[in-house]
Amino acid sequence: MRWGVLSTAAIAVKKVIPGMQKCRLADVTAIASRDLGRARKSADALGISKAYGSYEELLADPEIDAIYNPLPNQMHVPWTIRAAEAGKHVLCEKPIGISATEARKLLAVRDRSSVKMGEAFMIRSFPQWLRLRALLDHGTIGELRSISGFFSYFNVDPQNIRNQVESGGGALMDIGCYMIHASRFAFGEEPQRVVGLIDRDPVFKTDRLCSAVLDFRGGQSIFTCSTQLIPYQRIHFLGTKGRIELEVPVNAPTDRETRIFIDRTGDLTGSGIEMETFPTQDQYTLQGDAFSMAILEDSQVPVSLEDAIANMSVIDAIFRSSDQNGWVRVE
Repeated sequence: MRWGVLSTAAIAVKKVIPGMQKCRLADVTAIASRDLGRARKSADALGISKAYGSYEELLADPEIDAIYNPLPNQMHVPWTIRAAEAGKHVLCEKPIGISATEARKLLAVRDRSSVKMGEAFMIRSFPQWLRLRALLDHGTIGELRSISGFFSYFNVDPQNIRNQVESGGGALMDIGCYMIHASRFAFGEEPQRVVGLIDRDPVFKTDRLCSAVLDFRGGQSIFTCSTQLIPYQRIHFLGTKGRIELEVPVNAPTDRETRIFIDRTGDLTGSGIEMETFPTQDQYTLQGDAFSMAILEDSQVPVSLEDAIANMSVIDAIFRSSDQNGWVRVE
């Protein structure tokens, strides 16, 4: 599949494109920016053959089959729609939009244009997450009842879009979305209600610290995310007969093996913990191949548009809960 990248965003040029350039089924052949010089500079640095000085030019290229959309959050839905209307399949960076209401507009466009649309949760194609699914389905830890997660980094750059409220910045949209997605994926259902507590930066007005509880029929999930704490990632899945811990659940390292820990003994000293390792792999390579395969085989993409909208609905509910100071239903 011939891919075009809509913008020279850092996530694209530093992580996703280098990863996709190792794909078997994807070939990144074009990149666009609203500045032709910037597009050409990125294209030259990455060995991409085509550079465009506008997003419209890229979408008009008949030799492009699919688009990766890493634009700022508020531009996800508008440009995904324009790409689909141009006949391109679209892998859109998370979160899918700035609200579930906005994101639902994509359904009719996808169905009318008959293109593939999906959300770029790269974790869903990575072996440690596939192994987690298998362990849960096999009943390795009994009945899953509780999930606990933490995800943070430190960034106070006012020029960074993650610190710009008008661009859909903030911790919940940027990284809390992973904790929500992981919880929904593990329980295999949607939370019925949520409660959230948010602390906003006095200058940026973005949520710099967010904690939430998600109430599922099968159990509960609790997580904290922050854009102004020491970097850390961890998520635990606890069941009636054991627990699973993902050491670096989201940004799996590309320079060493990834590890998960399984404990079925309950020994608080940790003597009964089993460790499983996974070979060094690039999540973005796996994601690119998985999405390309879905196009080629006309099969389901790793993270469907319906899944993306459901995740966005939980994000919306957590924001409403914080504003209302109490539990709210997930719409």
